[in-house]
Amino acid sequence: MPRFSIIVPSHGVAGRLAQALDSVLAQSFGDFEVIPVCDAPDPAAAEVAAARAGRDSRVAPVHSPPSAGLAGARNTGVRAATGTYLLFLDGDDTLVPGALAALDGRLAGTGDVDVLYFEHERVPWWEGEPANPAATLLAGAPGGAFAPDRAPHLTGVRLPAWSAAYRRAFLTGSERPLVFPDGHFTDIGFGGTVAAAAERMAVLRQVVVRHLVRRQGNRLNLPGAHHAELLDQAELVLTRAAELGLSEERRGALFEHLMAAALKTAAHPRKLPSGRRAFFRRAGLLYRRHRPAGYRPPGGSLGVQHRLLERGAYAAFRALRGGNRVATGALHALPVPRGLRTRLLYRWHLRRPLDPNLAVYCAYWGRGYACNPAAIHAKARELAPHIRSVFLVEADQVRSMPQGVDHAVIGSRRYWEVLARAKYLVNNANFAEGVVKRPGSVHVQTQHGTPLKTMGVDQSTYPVVAAATGSFAKLLGRVDRWDYNLSSNRHSTQMWERAFPGSYEHLEYGYPRNDVYYRATAEDVARVRRELGVPEGRTAVLYAPTHRDYATGFDAGGLDLEAFCAAAGEDVVVLLRAHYFYDRGGRRSSGRIIDVTGHRSSEDVCLAADALVTDYSSIMFDYANLDRPIVVYADDWDVYRETRGVYFDLMAAPPGPVARTPGELARVFRDGTYAGPESAARRAAFRERFCEFDDGRAAERVVRRVLLGEPPQALPPVTPLAERVPAPAAAPLVRS
Repeated sequence: MPRFSIIVPSHGVAGRLAQALDSVLAQSFGDFEVIPVCDAPDPAAAEVAAARAGRDSRVAPVHSPPSAGLAGARNTGVRAATGTYLLFLDGDDTLVPGALAALDGRLAGTGDVDVLYFEHERVPWWEGEPANPAATLLAGAPGGAFAPDRAPHLTGVRLPAWSAAYRRAFLTGSERPLVFPDGHFTDIGFGGTVAAAAERMAVLRQVVVRHLVRRQGNRLNLPGAHHAELLDQAELVLTRAAELGLSEERRGALFEHLMAAALKTAAHPRKLPSGRRAFFRRAGLLYRRHRPAGYRPPGGSLGVQHRLLERGAYAAFRALRGGNRVATGALHALPVPRGLRTRLLYRWHLRRPLDPNLAVYCAYWGRGYACNPAAIHAKARELAPHIRSVFLVEADQVRSMPQGVDHAVIGSRRYWEVLARAKYLVNNANFAEGVVKRPGSVHVQTQHGTPLKTMGVDQSTYPVVAAATGSFAKLLGRVDRWDYNLSSNRHSTQMWERAFPGSYEHLEYGYPRNDVYYRATAEDVARVRRELGVPEGRTAVLYAPTHRDYATGFDAGGLDLEAFCAAAGEDVVVLLRAHYFYDRGGRRSSGRIIDVTGHRSSEDVCLAADALVTDYSSIMFDYANLDRPIVVYADDWDVYRETRGVYFDLMAAPPGPVARTPGELARVFRDGTYAGPESAARRAAFRERFCEFDDGRAAERVVRRVLLGEPPQALPPVTPLAERVPAPAAAPLVRS
């Protein structure tokens, strides 16, 4: 029997689950089992849990249906547990180093207790200082094990389930086991009944859990009818306390805590879109029914609220709370565009109704008609012609816009009008800081690559990148506007969840821009090669390095591309595509080097290439859909990894050969290694992992789901990888 069982529900936190589990497995105290509780249809979380279980026998995953919620997941974990003490860890939280050793040491000193409360650290996912709210609450508790009557305030204290260790026999050993009650606010129901039933307690004045605080706050605080369930949990706890015959002092502490929670909800009208009066009256009924004999309400304004609640005087309570709030106008301090006339114009359009048949698109901060937004736009014109579309571009990109594509120049009067009125807003980056997320609007974040390098808030620990990123709070304010976020593989889903914490829905549909890799024909490939100037019969090698945060300006990675061509073979030409940050660098095509940096479509360039050479650019994930050779040129991997941060070791799982020097790079082309069987095997494993959802119908799925409102089950299923046929390459892969 292990000393501890750590139960870790994983719903909605697959991206952080690995960190939670690893924080347990790295503990110096090893007598434990860890029980990840995965949703049956959540393959990402199950995959993470299974990987840990395969490496460590102490990991024992179980499954719980999503319909059972958090309470059902935790109860499932309790039934599977065999440890003497149980701990609950949210899937996006971590145990601090040495946590289990500290708990074991404390329990060795106190002997068996029903509950051992401990401190926790609330750590923001963005800027801000960590907080330890439990420290003050636990400071007044006795030093050793104690009976609850010696610290009655702990009966009423509001500590989350993951801020205590529970003796398993105490929870499960009686005829009436202590379980997490169904519904919302389950921690209140569980914590209250546990505190009421415990006969022997102790505290550990040390941080055990680091809890990540979502920027948008606890999901329970969002508006909705679920707030009425707070009273269900309060009634359950108060009834149980009466049955147990708690002392008046302990019942008073519990009662005061629960009524404070009810008053807090009643005081925030936005939490309850309807039924506020009924909520208040029911809370008043609970107050009168369960008020302990001799209970004295607090003083001041809070005491007045208690008296109004006891009388059920909702009108007076509403008037009191309204007088305490600072009045704000309908046009409160919104983040707004610069310029008085522009602000007034934008605000005026914000007062107008949303246009249900208007969609706005933008790619790469207005750099033209490109990427996922362009692919969705094109498919929307085919499947949803009733929706008018406007593409947002910078003024210098107007001439590059395809004929017939309506567009607006960023910063113009029409730009602010369509942003204010469009129901659908699609972007592969983020809209401007001043754009307001209107109720009823639908924001789609398409992303523009699979993340190898760290993104979003994960960049905060890398000084060079963090300095360039700016305010992470503002970044996450933009994330709060997202309703949907596109993903092309489960790796991306998990990393986006980590990098951009928010309440959006993941659309695991593939990248629309990659559809062309399964739609294009040999004739399309030949046409693009002619347009780019690739001589007939030549092997076109696309060289596409990424941006370096630690460097300024474009650098070909120390490569002399003309020398590479000469060493690689007389039929080799290079298509040079610098990162889009450098697409105005003034380079010229020369000799066997064709500069395609300024070409509008990255997808066309990939179709034209017979092989890809890149370093750490996300283009490798897209190009892998073509099932053509990929070579990684990693001359500065260690520096890049240290300065930018990466999500996985590319050197351990590359899509093809890895070259560290110009000589090695030329050699793999000269001897055919770049397209040999070992390269093909690596590429196959890479495609299995990262080309999961790209099958040529991603744009269709997005349009049907988002613009046409079709249910997920009605969308085209993803075609298995083995059944997909990518566009053919133009040149033979291996020369004798």
